[in-house]
Amino acid sequence: MYADKEYYENVYGGALIGEEQIEKQLTTAGRQIDTLTYCRIRSTRFENLTEFQKDQIRYVNCLLADFIYENKDELESMLSSYGINGVSMTFSNGINVTKVQNIIIRTDIYAELVKTGLCCRMI
Repeated sequence: MYADKEYYENVYGGALIGEEQIEKQLTTAGRQIDTLTYCRIRSTRFENLTEFQKDQIRYVNCLLADFIYENKDELESMLSSYGINGVSMTFSNGINVTKVQNIIIRTDIYAELVKTGLCCRMI
């Protein structure tokens, strides 16, 4: 995890995730950030990044933790669509979410992470 409970509460201003879940959610989000950045943060070492990159990564860690927490049931569902009594619901890439490396993430959160320059796929 790149942001801790103190950062989440005092800098980011988070209050959505309860005390008992905050570390787990931040850790899950941090692991997804590693996947989205091709583990470049780990290989470069977080402390060697620029201050801008570190700030962005901490901010994204909190945004992503909130997103995962709020959408836990939908993200863990293996269904792509379902219907009950004529009402249907489909989970797919939409205007506000995207799937990158099999991680579903809001497009605005991913855009914040892309600003770090660590998400581009190198050939």
